[in-house]
Amino acid sequence: MRRPVALRLHAALATAALGATAGVVLSMPGASAATGGVTGYATQNGGTTGGAGGQTVRASTGTTIHAALCGRASSSTPIIIEVSGTINHGNTSKVSGDSCNTAADRIELKEISNVSIVGVGGGAVFDQLGIHIRDSSNIIIQNVTVRNVRKSGSPTSNGGDAIGMESTVRNVWVDHVTLEASGGESEGFDGLFDLKDNVQYVTLSYSVMRNSGRGGLVGSSESDRSNGFITYHHNLYENIDSRTPLLRGGIAHIYNNSYVSLHESGINSRAGARARVDNNHFRNSKDVLGTFYTSEAGYWQVSGNIFDNVTWSSPGDDTNPAGPNPQSNTTVRIPYSYTLDGASCVPSIVSQTAGANRGNQVSNGNCSPTTPTTGPTNPTPRPTTPSPTNPTPGPSTPTPTQPGGTNLSIGAGSDGSSKASGTSYGNVRDGNMATYWSPAGSTGYISIKWDSATAVSRINIREASGATGGIGSWRVVNADTGAVLTSGSGAGVITFTRTTLKKITFDITSSNGSPRVAEFETYAG
Repeated sequence: MRRPVALRLHAALATAALGATAGVVLSMPGASAATGGVTGYATQNGGTTGGAGGQTVRASTGTTIHAALCGRASSSTPIIIEVSGTINHGNTSKVSGDSCNTAADRIELKEISNVSIVGVGGGAVFDQLGIHIRDSSNIIIQNVTVRNVRKSGSPTSNGGDAIGMESTVRNVWVDHVTLEASGGESEGFDGLFDLKDNVQYVTLSYSVMRNSGRGGLVGSSESDRSNGFITYHHNLYENIDSRTPLLRGGIAHIYNNSYVSLHESGINSRAGARARVDNNHFRNSKDVLGTFYTSEAGYWQVSGNIFDNVTWSSPGDDTNPAGPNPQSNTTVRIPYSYTLDGASCVPSIVSQTAGANRGNQVSNGNCSPTTPTTGPTNPTPRPTTPSPTNPTPGPSTPTPTQPGGTNLSIGAGSDGSSKASGTSYGNVRDGNMATYWSPAGSTGYISIKWDSATAVSRINIREASGATGGIGSWRVVNADTGAVLTSGSGAGVITFTRTTLKKITFDITSSNGSPRVAEFETYAG
């Protein structure tokens, strides 16, 4: 029985020695180098350019995104849609036209081509609203966050997938996105990145997938083997039960990804799938590679990976783990050029580059971040007039002022995404600045919870003395609903609209190392 999570929340094959070396450039005869910033299999089959060369429009609602698609001269007229603010059910409706086929309950990219959707300015958040790509080609999605998309409960969207592709999709590049849920299937969530029914030539790069029961799949069933040529590289998978990814048939190239806290299984190659798995870093996880939950075998070629505190199940009728000493049982020819970072530095480079609102930085091939000079960018938005019906607050700046009143965290409960060795969730509510909580990696969340609904309008995040990392960007989340109350960077006193809830979460989305939260104080006013 798989257990749910409830807010716990990418002709010359490299040898193992070569693959473990930082800065290795691998190219195949006839390989086409990455163009315009695009990498991996999305460079093949003619390449992926999205809306390059087309009109650029701005959108701060889902309806405006749909209207931009419908306003084109044809369904293949190139267009770049720059998105800012929060896109949700309240500002997304169906728009009709000859060049579009949209829907009211998701961002619908159906029967179209040559489109880029790029987050700009302070960020683009698709809140409880998934992005659906169907019967389409040449699509780029970059620098956006998609969170808490449900297939059951309310509201529902996109079958519970944050980003889903199906039915003859070709050439998609998804880059620098953050995809997150707040639990597993029993809480109403499904996959973060699902591909099915003839989806090919896709790259997922420099992205974050976290806090979900299911990371993503390629193929909806053992018979759906029409998908393939997928690259996953420089992504963070954190606090995921399984499917990082699940592969049913086809070919996948999985390299330089950081995996933390995979609870049940990781890369699940089955039904004849073949995965090339190079220079990834797996930590504090279980069964990170193999064939699981089926007797229909998949295959893998492994090189240069690091397995840190990884446990492995015993083989069984429907369980074939690759470990504890993973060996290759196939070979996979990669037709494009790519650069490998050494696996030992993967957690560091991924923490500095992956996810939305990170400046679209990439690795320079030697484990250091650099800003690309080509491809879609994250421009500063031109002046616009905010919509009076959907205002989006700017980032919050903590103040050093000590709040007055009673610290409601004393006597409350606490939990979180993970905890580093020697730290405890309870340390953030014990009134003792000498004790603290740290996540297992550079990002994670900590929550305060009460038995009954409690009004909170202010929190105080106090870093432990001598902390070497320092808290970077964060979100304060109403854990009852998944709504973001405010966001910003740095520790200190944070205020927001007074909210009654049973659980409040401080979610650290970036840091300069290992953050240490000594106290997570909460106040009514």
